[in-house]
Amino acid sequence: MEIIIAISQWIKDQVEQVGAQGIVVGLSGGIDSAVVAALAKRTLPDKVLGLILPCHSQKQDAEDARLIASHLQLETTTIDLSPTYDSLTTILPPADKNITANLKPRLRMITLYYFASLKNYLVAGTSNKSEISVGYFTKYGDGGADILPLGDLLKFQVIEMAKKLALPNAIITKPPSAGLLPGQTDEGELKITYEQLDQVILGVTSSRDKKTSPEIRSRVEALIKNSEHKRIPIPTFKNH
Repeated sequence: MEIIIAISQWIKDQVEQVGAQGIVVGLSGGIDSAVVAALAKRTLPDKVLGLILPCHSQKQDAEDARLIASHLQLETTTIDLSPTYDSLTTILPPADKNITANLKPRLRMITLYYFASLKNYLVAGTSNKSEISVGYFTKYGDGGADILPLGDLLKFQVIEMAKKLALPNAIITKPPSAGLLPGQTDEGELKITYEQLDQVILGVTSSRDKKTSPEIRSRVEALIKNSEHKRIPIPTFKNH
């Protein structure tokens, strides 16, 4: 699969261009982080660190992350961020569960960059084009990264790549989830399937979408519009 070779080489090129030594990636136990880790491992076999960062997470997620690490023979470090999260929520004012849940990916981002600085590595983000397009990521959380290997690939393309990379089937078929709240799934929160989302995104870029209902298309377009602030550079006042 040419795309696998191309992205693997691109990761290596990005590392070399800035004089870094390797890649650090957060292993969530999901397909996206598994694919990013596998791609990095192809060209930087001894220079990839996987961080497993549970934060009141589902036990299965950590087990799946370890499965990926074992499958790829990847160096890993595990740090439980639950006590740090508890300390923050104790001293901060009470808030809606969605607000406090977003502390988790931001704590992970801090930890990823700590290890990146420690080892002179780049942080490889794991968001794909489907998620980025509709803003399904936490600003300065899982959205905080140095490079985005999957940033121009839709979810169905990531799944195809995972199969080509021969990743464990349990990871490929696992329902996608941000893992921030109990029982949370990506499709449940988005209220559409990834298949529907990918179809709309393809339709928006090609103007050939004839399959998607107007209701679903309208929802996706609203998500894209409302999350634009997550994708653009920080607005900066110009002192003319």
